[in-house]
Amino acid sequence: MTSPDQHPLGSPFSATTTAEDVMAGHRLCGKTALVTGGYSGLGLETTRRLAAAGARVIVPARRPDTARTVLQDVEGAEVLAMDLTDLHSVRAAVAQISHRIDRLDILMAVAGVMATPERRVGPGWESQLAANHFGHFVLTCELYLLLAAADGARVVVNSSAGHVLSDIRWQDPHLRTGYDKWLAYGQAKTANSLFAVHLDTLGRHDGVRAFALHPGKIITGLQREMSLREQIDRGWVDEHGNVIGAGFKTPSQGAATGLWAATSPLLGTRGGLYLEDCDVAHLSAPGQPMDDGGVRAYAVAADSAARLWELSLAATGTTPITR
Repeated sequence: MTSPDQHPLGSPFSATTTAEDVMAGHRLCGKTALVTGGYSGLGLETTRRLAAAGARVIVPARRPDTARTVLQDVEGAEVLAMDLTDLHSVRAAVAQISHRIDRLDILMAVAGVMATPERRVGPGWESQLAANHFGHFVLTCELYLLLAAADGARVVVNSSAGHVLSDIRWQDPHLRTGYDKWLAYGQAKTANSLFAVHLDTLGRHDGVRAFALHPGKIITGLQREMSLREQIDRGWVDEHGNVIGAGFKTPSQGAATGLWAATSPLLGTRGGLYLEDCDVAHLSAPGQPMDDGGVRAYAVAADSAARLWELSLAATGTTPITR
């Protein structure tokens, strides 16, 4: 069963809206946000805009020294070490965060990897599923009491139009029978969307609402594991690395939908939705081209979201969220 609310709201914003446009007039003084990946690409733009609006922004970083250098001029940004593929590291970060704050108003899961060579992490997990989903799953679940302590917390998870490449591979989620970097990426992005669906189901009674989103096509560090030749062949960039692909956004435009999800009053009574271009996305039909937008029904299906939640609890040993 999919959400009956998965249809556009008529937002005043669009695909060309920037982060500055979305945040105009928002004041977040006294609010605390957490942004994974908050020191590069879309995450950096997100951190800058939240901090400029007055929020205290915690940035867990796999490369904390780099993050501190990048964010040294961003007032209100705090860095701590965390590696999403290492659950011991995630739990250590949770312990530090829990000592620093008594509530968390916004959690933005922006960090991610895409189309990486086959890697195994932890107990042999496929690394894209681990980094994009399992790490954020544990981080969010173990910070849940801080989210519930806020007045209307929001969790925003960066998925992607890439979710159309694969549903959850229930019989082989770690692609042990044959690795394909794009199927692995597609599955991880579907997992991001389903995570938001079930988190919202569990959290709405505590005022915790969750959203997943497609930020748009943007060239950032996310493509770091792809060769220049592969990006040229896909029509994304020229031989000098300049973006030439149709419909590509700037980092500010790419960060806009996430910031809209975190702050828009239009979403105040909603949740568990997949967003794009600063609005709720429409359901897309099987076989519809990825660039046509929308979300596949399987990526917002409540039964699949509950099933993935149980799989993730069993895999990570995380304490369940109870209502």
